[in-house]
Amino acid sequence: MSEHIVSPKIYVGIFASLMVLTAATVAAAYVNLGALNIVVALAIATVKATLVVLYFMHARYSPKRTQLVIICAVFWLAIMLALTLSDYTTREREATAKTHTSAILWNS
Repeated sequence: MSEHIVSPKIYVGIFASLMVLTAATVAAAYVNLGALNIVVALAIATVKATLVVLYFMHARYSPKRTQLVIICAVFWLAIMLALTLSDYTTREREATAKTHTSAILWNS
């Protein structure tokens, strides 16, 4: 079984793409998009991570089983992030309500 050889042109193209996306991340940090700042930053980071995994870690040219393991890992990460974020959002409201109630009681 032989390994896939990637052309240096592809590596240079991926590197250039990563540099452009890094510049986009820095530029997005200076633009006030309100609540969308984190969404834009995470979207750019996801694209950069995908490029790194596909080309520098050779996942694009790996066997189907390896690709399946990567897909399952990303799916599991999505589940864990969804559970964590759902917990985080409920705690945020509870903490705010308790702080507000404590402030009202303290000032009375």
